[in-house]
Amino acid sequence: MALLGRVVFTVKSTGIVRKVDELGRIVLPIELRRTLDIAEKDALEIYVDGSAIVLKKYQPACLFCDDADDVISYKGKNICRSCIKALEKQL
Repeated sequence: MALLGRVVFTVKSTGIVRKVDELGRIVLPIELRRTLDIAEKDALEIYVDGSAIVLKKYQPACLFCDDADDVISYKGKNICRSCIKALEKQL
């Protein structure tokens, strides 16, 4: 079991082994990409957990509360509508 941000997940072996090429790349098998809904050009976040490398499909999250729902980008920063409302109340 591993902790990633606020998400706890259980690590499960797929039995898939891939070699790293001379440029440091690996290929994610199509079955895995389909299962995890990873499309061509999707962004993946890279985390390190001890000696493990964890890849997670990137989902923009709020700068303040880390919520990924209803997020907008303003001047390169991601902010959710709840935090925008809270900021408006302070003005």
